[in-house]
Amino acid sequence: MIELYLIGIGTGNPDHLTMQAVKALNSVDLVLIPDKGANKADLAELRRDICARVLTNPATRMAGFALPVRDAGDPDYRHRVDAWHDAIAKRWKDTILAEIGATGRVALLIWGDPSLYDSSLRIAERVGRTLPMTISVIPGITSLQALTAAHAAPLNEIGAPFTVTTGRQLRDKGWPAGVDTLAIMLDGDCAFQTIDPSGVTIWWGAYVGMAEEIVLSGPLSQVSDQIIKTRAEARQRHGWIMDIYILRRRSAGP
Repeated sequence: MIELYLIGIGTGNPDHLTMQAVKALNSVDLVLIPDKGANKADLAELRRDICARVLTNPATRMAGFALPVRDAGDPDYRHRVDAWHDAIAKRWKDTILAEIGATGRVALLIWGDPSLYDSSLRIAERVGRTLPMTISVIPGITSLQALTAAHAAPLNEIGAPFTVTTGRQLRDKGWPAGVDTLAIMLDGDCAFQTIDPSGVTIWWGAYVGMAEEIVLSGPLSQVSDQIIKTRAEARQRHGWIMDIYILRRRSAGP
């Protein structure tokens, strides 16, 4: 039986690890480190650096594996995501079996928290269909929490709801009804360009919680171009980018 631990590690800052996460890491036989290719090699190195800082158990070892690439040519979004998750699950299983066999304790370090716009739980469920395992989740600081902390800004207004959604949903479906505050994740194309900026404030951040952190905020109509330019420059400089933002519009009121 495999005991799988999905450990939220925050947004790349080793200080984001909880004591629960440190204890879990030191209890496992194997830590899986995904390799996303040359352009994102520093993401794997950040995971290794975190392990180097907190691992005191000499029996715990690390093993890297190449993360499969999603098929961008498949026009069916859900189908290509499902196929990608199947491929990742096979890679997890193959690496576990090659490293420790069908018995032992394994950890995966998950950016942010495994529960928020992360697919590790769904992938783990796929692995469990053919490799008996238990799954434990160690919560972590999400990029959304890191963003609000960086701006020292509350996520919600008093007694008001908010919606967490994706850039694709904002671009394709517009501003959701019934809410004035949106938290936008997984936006590769600056979808805020597709909405009417009148009366909208944005709080944007890239690499939040990391040494490379960049934050900008203000009326969307005034800072939109600056964010787009800053984002493009940062992506060119690092080879990758993780960003997130909050949009809030003035309520029409009663």
